[in-house]
Amino acid sequence: MTVTSPKGFSAAGLGSGIKITGAPDLALVVTENRLPATCAGVFTPNKACAAPVRLSKSNLEKTKGYATGVLINSGNANAATGQLGLEHATQSIAQVAGDLGIPTEQLLVCSTGLIGITLPVEAILNTSSKLVAELGSSEDDGHRAANAIMTTDTFAKEVEIARDGVTIGAMAKGAAMLEPALATMLAVITTDLQADSTQLQGALRLAVNESFNQLSVDGAMSTNDTVLVFANGQSNKALNDEALTDLLTETCCNLANQMAKDAEGATKVATISVKGAKTRFDALSGARKVANSLLVKCSLFGADPYWGRIISELGSTMSDFDIDKISISYGDYCVCSGGIAVAVDDEGLRNYMQGSQIDISVEIGMGYENANLTFTDISCAYIEENMRTS
Repeated sequence: MTVTSPKGFSAAGLGSGIKITGAPDLALVVTENRLPATCAGVFTPNKACAAPVRLSKSNLEKTKGYATGVLINSGNANAATGQLGLEHATQSIAQVAGDLGIPTEQLLVCSTGLIGITLPVEAILNTSSKLVAELGSSEDDGHRAANAIMTTDTFAKEVEIARDGVTIGAMAKGAAMLEPALATMLAVITTDLQADSTQLQGALRLAVNESFNQLSVDGAMSTNDTVLVFANGQSNKALNDEALTDLLTETCCNLANQMAKDAEGATKVATISVKGAKTRFDALSGARKVANSLLVKCSLFGADPYWGRIISELGSTMSDFDIDKISISYGDYCVCSGGIAVAVDDEGLRNYMQGSQIDISVEIGMGYENANLTFTDISCAYIEENMRTS
């Protein structure tokens, strides 16, 4: 279950020396025949986006939605590195593309890691030929690529879905800065289905919106977020727009859930469901305000169903809000109805709050719009991880 699961894709991963620990830090995913596949990408909207993001977007525009593969390094984001950063990203893919025997613009690039530190590009240039030589189509080859893109992740995120003669495989990394659009995350999706660039791009945007964009860990937006999908058509099967969107959404949701479970310092994964809002905007903004509340996150870490913090966040955010209509539940335990506390099975609720998955449901009572968001608690371990450059 990895990026090499669909027909016609190769991958490799190894250590180049970018990470001083010597851990794997360089990955390559390409079509096995080195021919360009249909490709779509969704990138961070952060205006401080990194050089690799700008270069990949530019290359996809030049090729009108086709690419042969992607080079990924971890350990250095190559962000906030000025013109030199763009030059380094360009040099990297020029070297690897040359070793692959393909035009430079057919290779995309992603980086993840420390911001504001010059990329040690020589490590990539010196390792390029070895990386290309180690390309393979086995499951282990895919796993090596997935391990090479990790930063603070504790495990590689991979998935495979095979259905109706079509296979999709994917790998991703991400454990923090997961909000509000994408994450400090990279995701590469491969599939053997047939699709044109317009169809693939539209389906990917919808899939990302229903998965990665509905996940929050700490309310921070990264500079490097990238989701790419390559479709090489080797299954000789195509899907209609709805079926393709559903398949990509299922893939992305699987990866997003893995990210939530591996979030830095998290002990609990939670969902907030806001129901009955007057507008879709109210539902989304309310859910996001609760998910990003440090007070709510701390309550979850302490296994404390302090619903007053939830009602406070909602009241400060939603334009159409009436406290007398609010109901709040943790799992099956209703703790607030009509804006006031209700009797509850304290022991049952206490046991529920000790679990690793917490579902919070809020009924607004103002309309018919709903929104869901996945988020995590915050712990001492999160502070320990992020109190210094990491």
